[in-house]
Amino acid sequence: MTQGGIQESIRQICLNTHARGVESRVLTLTPSPVGHPIRVDDIEVYQAKQLFELASCGFSLSALTQFGQLARWADVLHYHFPWPFADLLHFLRRPDKPSVVTYHSDIVRQRHLSKVYAPLMHAFLDATDIIVPTSPNYTRSSPILRRFRNKLRVIPLGLNECRYPPPGRACPLPFEDREEFFLFVGVFRAYKGLHILLEAAQNASFKVVIAGRGPMEKRLKAQARRLNLDNVFFLGHISDEQKIDLMRRCRAVVLPSHLRSEAFGLSLLEGAMQARPLICTDLHTGTSFVNIHEQTGIVVPSGDPEALRAAMDRLWDNPSLARSMGQAARNRFETHFSGTVMGEQYFDLYSGLAAPRAHAG
Repeated sequence: MTQGGIQESIRQICLNTHARGVESRVLTLTPSPVGHPIRVDDIEVYQAKQLFELASCGFSLSALTQFGQLARWADVLHYHFPWPFADLLHFLRRPDKPSVVTYHSDIVRQRHLSKVYAPLMHAFLDATDIIVPTSPNYTRSSPILRRFRNKLRVIPLGLNECRYPPPGRACPLPFEDREEFFLFVGVFRAYKGLHILLEAAQNASFKVVIAGRGPMEKRLKAQARRLNLDNVFFLGHISDEQKIDLMRRCRAVVLPSHLRSEAFGLSLLEGAMQARPLICTDLHTGTSFVNIHEQTGIVVPSGDPEALRAAMDRLWDNPSLARSMGQAARNRFETHFSGTVMGEQYFDLYSGLAAPRAHAG
């Protein structure tokens, strides 16, 4: 299971365009590449050896050759931003192919490094043909995207429900199977605001289940011990089957992110797909585009454990409200976030970019 949102969004784009006849090849970095392409679902994945990582950005020498080979094969190049190494690849290889970049997030935390990176970033975004933000909210609130408004095309992320596993064996939990809980699923990164969720869970009558792993894990578990949170349970890495089981059983899906690095919140979509109400924070990003306040769930101010606790208490004390919001979340998922619709939009985008080249050839 890939619990990172960007990785899952790449998977969903590839899968849902494959249904329209698009063949995708994905280049990624890893410290231990297998040395040959691997197939993940219907996607061919090429691994380049990662030499080092700087500010969460991997770098690789072998990727230069692999990228050049894949760029010659492709009709359209599809980048995912932010990944500064991709900007370098683009300019070092200078592929003569149309390009699209899905813009997942501004660079928020590495502000000093971003000043150094800014000239390359602006040159890269200027060189691409189309920039795809994942929500209108992010388009309006990003100072970077405002500079490129003439080449923006919003395509919300979508999920193909058929690509998720059917109901299977229940994920084991250290409490009664019938008991509900609040659920977080994702990578433990600083911007996820899990420290705020732990503060909000103090002395609560409900339970909180946290699934995933990441660089903040030791710090978060130490905080939970310090606060004596016997109602909070860390499950570690879980499978897709376990994730779906947990989402079907929880009272609500919670995404407490407090920084704009959380540009969309794919776990919110997964919760909506399972007709769960959603709790998220207002970051002026896609989180409050997926989750409509007082309709599909509750949106609270970022970084506010008291407001987060109040939202959780409200859904815990009002099961009928939780059910009605969950159904509204499911309805919004069907109308706005279908993987099929997303795949059609990207297929149209690819076709429009490739057609002039094909005609010229």
